[in-house]
Amino acid sequence: MNKNKTCHAFSTDILQDFDGVELAKLLKSKEISPHEVVEASIKRAQSVDPTINAVEHNCYLEAIKRSDKPLGPGFFAGVPSFIKDNTPVIGMPTNHGSATINSQPNTENGPYANQYLAQGFALLGKSVLPEFGFNATTEPNHRPATKNPWNTDYSTGASSGGAAALVAAGVVPIAHANDGGGSIRIPAACCGLVGLKPTRNRHVNGDQARSLPINIVSEGIVSRTVRDTARFHAEAEKYYKNKKLQPIGLVEGSGKKRLRIGLVIDSITGYPTDNETRHTMSKTADLLTSMGHHVEEMTLPVNPSFIEDFSLYWSMLAFLTQKTGRFSMDPSFDASQMDGLSLGLIDMYKKKFYKTPLFLYRLRKTYQQYANVFATYDAVLTPVLAHTPAKLGHISPTVPFDTLFERLMRYVSFTPLANTSGAPAISLPMGETDNNVPISIQLSANHGEERTLLELAYELEEAQPWRKIHQLKLAH
Repeated sequence: MNKNKTCHAFSTDILQDFDGVELAKLLKSKEISPHEVVEASIKRAQSVDPTINAVEHNCYLEAIKRSDKPLGPGFFAGVPSFIKDNTPVIGMPTNHGSATINSQPNTENGPYANQYLAQGFALLGKSVLPEFGFNATTEPNHRPATKNPWNTDYSTGASSGGAAALVAAGVVPIAHANDGGGSIRIPAACCGLVGLKPTRNRHVNGDQARSLPINIVSEGIVSRTVRDTARFHAEAEKYYKNKKLQPIGLVEGSGKKRLRIGLVIDSITGYPTDNETRHTMSKTADLLTSMGHHVEEMTLPVNPSFIEDFSLYWSMLAFLTQKTGRFSMDPSFDASQMDGLSLGLIDMYKKKFYKTPLFLYRLRKTYQQYANVFATYDAVLTPVLAHTPAKLGHISPTVPFDTLFERLMRYVSFTPLANTSGAPAISLPMGETDNNVPISIQLSANHGEERTLLELAYELEEAQPWRKIHQLKLAH
């Protein structure tokens, strides 16, 4: 830690700054041992987590024991990772980031945990999230806020904020994340990572996603390199392949085809994007143009009612959680412990519940509305967030609800459309603030077109390599 408020664990230990693909290769060639890798990753976690507060549960002793056994199957065999604490894993509780739940250790893995762990990861524990993943910052009421490794005064985003902090700080190269309104892309954006939200139903769905009236949740990871994200999704298809979607396959570099890219800088909320984010958008558009892509401004064909529709769907989920949490999450669920954001959303839904059939109808229509864009464009370029990452406290659940809700509307205005439409979208770090906090852009594509996004991501990563937190030249 230094007075510039960065916090990371990168060192000259056996992990170096290797990504997951490189670690997997070194492990398979026996140049390094699983025990050495797990031990080094645990030491890194122990060195930074007292500051960044990103680990919800750990299984370090079990991980060390497992690391003495021969490597199992899976491309990422032996590579350390964390799973988000809204996904059941044998031997650890699942508390969904909330004081309302005090669960016993799970006796079996959830459906998605099986798919994730099939890639061979050495599981070190579970990462922190905000209550039920509802907020855009990882600041649960009942525990210390998760802090951004680039500048610990700032939020990691959410709801996969713990996962993003652990990857950005160098504890692990890859961590599980999921996304119901931006929860892969927003923390990736705040923490300078690659965050791909895949097409709806690309992976095995968890139990909660299966029960939603409209499934807005996609599973995935956050990583420091495009090739880790590309390899992860290619390997995931070996476990489960949705026959209704064209396979992604292994994407190993940029594509040859020059693309027509639509540019959207301001959201339909009416709140303009801030100047630093606009600057990053402009630079990225110019870079893509210089590569031979055609970039032009466009307007998304989405009705302004989308803002209220998604807000009411979000509030309906809070209401359903309150009413069914004992059955859908855990018998220990105590609704009286819900935080201010959850309670405010519930109150909002109660006042407008009669609109439920209408907003569900309109949200379902976003699938085709969004698909229509790609009759003209191959991809769409937008910000991830309407302004640079928030300071801790700005959107805390302790903020009075009306103020908090307005701040969230100003902040999170570009990511939810991909969730209701089911389209893939990726967050890439293309700029930074004067305080070292990353600024990221979002690229979206048509349903099933993750390959297009990964090829573009490779091209941008090569043209403008991501900053490395341990190589920052900081003033002291």
